[in-house]
Amino acid sequence: MLKRIVLNLELLEGMLYFWQATKDKEKVGEAYIMSIAGKDAMKEVYDSEFGMESVRVVLSAISNRELLNSTNKKERRFWNNNMWMLEDMTLMQQMIAPLKKLNLDNIAKEINESKADFPYEEIEIVFFPGHMDANKIENNKLYLNFFLVKPDLFNEEVVLFEDKEVKDYIKNLILSMN
Repeated sequence: MLKRIVLNLELLEGMLYFWQATKDKEKVGEAYIMSIAGKDAMKEVYDSEFGMESVRVVLSAISNRELLNSTNKKERRFWNNNMWMLEDMTLMQQMIAPLKKLNLDNIAKEINESKADFPYEEIEIVFFPGHMDANKIENNKLYLNFFLVKPDLFNEEVVLFEDKEVKDYIKNLILSMN
């Protein structure tokens, strides 16, 4: 039985600082960048093509106002996504504001009504700054790529993920968990 759904925005909060400091032309140090790269939520997107060093290279290039010199598609996408946040900080705020207020209590109730034998008591929803993949499920954790969040420009309480209302998207993914 699912008792609760926890929203984890810790990595996004760290990225908010990075984006704001970089936008304000402050130098973000390597130690801070490595702390971002070392977060468990960030490690979930790592594979043979994209790892801690990729995050360091990309975020250092952005902080130093350098073009990224990489042929790695995932690094280039990660660079583009982060630059997009810097170019439109208002949009970035519109993306994250509804996530900070996201209440998922009703989803837990709906999951229990439709799937009485749900295997986890707690689900953790983690938004992370990704590159290619929309989501990843790892045991009782659901990772969602923040860069795929789309705010509704007419209703600040609504947020979409892959063109679906974020709560519906999350509910469907949770229902697919075994």
